[in-house]
Amino acid sequence: MQVAPSSYYAAKTRPLSARAVRDAELVVDIKIAHTASLGVYGARKIHAELNREGIRVARCTGERLMRAGGLNGIRRDKTRRTTIGEGAETERPEDLVKRTFTATAPNQLWVADLTYVRTHAGWTYAAFVLDVFSRMIVGWQVSTSLRTDLALDALDMGLWARQRAGQDVTGLIHHSDRGVQYRAVRYTERLAEAEAVASVGSKGDSYDNAMAEALNSLFKAECIRNPVMRPTGGWKTVGDVEIAVAEYVDWFNHRRLHGEIALAPPAEFEANHWASQPVEHYPQNPVLTEVGSN
Repeated sequence: MQVAPSSYYAAKTRPLSARAVRDAELVVDIKIAHTASLGVYGARKIHAELNREGIRVARCTGERLMRAGGLNGIRRDKTRRTTIGEGAETERPEDLVKRTFTATAPNQLWVADLTYVRTHAGWTYAAFVLDVFSRMIVGWQVSTSLRTDLALDALDMGLWARQRAGQDVTGLIHHSDRGVQYRAVRYTERLAEAEAVASVGSKGDSYDNAMAEALNSLFKAECIRNPVMRPTGGWKTVGDVEIAVAEYVDWFNHRRLHGEIALAPPAEFEANHWASQPVEHYPQNPVLTEVGSN
């Protein structure tokens, strides 16, 4: 097909269309948002993040431009079993949650679990404690051992941070799987000291602790396997993992958008909750800036 020279040169010199100009601007904004999310966000959260920043864009437009730019969200894989069901432990508490992971305020229900990270120096383990209401990681710890201290340190961090912020944890339900770390005498005594109530799921059923399992899956995908976080050559020592976990928890609590809480970060969601409460119920410092910054 022949094209007249005048048509060719007219096309070469024709200004970009308004849509092309807008697309070019949006691509820059999308790349910035995707980078800020540690390369984790897919189209839904990129769309939400841009709107939070006052950049109005249709979700389908964001999907189109992400697809054209080769930008994707992080995918999750299966995890390795870390629960140890044998050892010196207290009598198994009742399952008070029964797969209903809901709460109407902070410190009503926490879930806890462990996961693993392979390093050049051997296996490293991470323990997390999550507040179901806000999806805030209230406590965490990293260790090369699966002993009770790993889980207990994460619990202590959560209790200390909440109490330091002036929040009452009396009556808190702490839910976990049947791992011996969570049924150890020292762990049970610490819960009793805080006037919290232990709850344990049934044996060999991950659905009974599904929310904690989901956090582990997110952590593995968004931090451990994420090329933005993962060091060149892989994880070398427990120290490398500990630094990465601290950075990840800080981002998770204060900047990551969560679909289950109206696409807001946990700290913001909790702050909004406390702001809506009567003054006598408002804690001294509702935003946990300490968690994830140590």
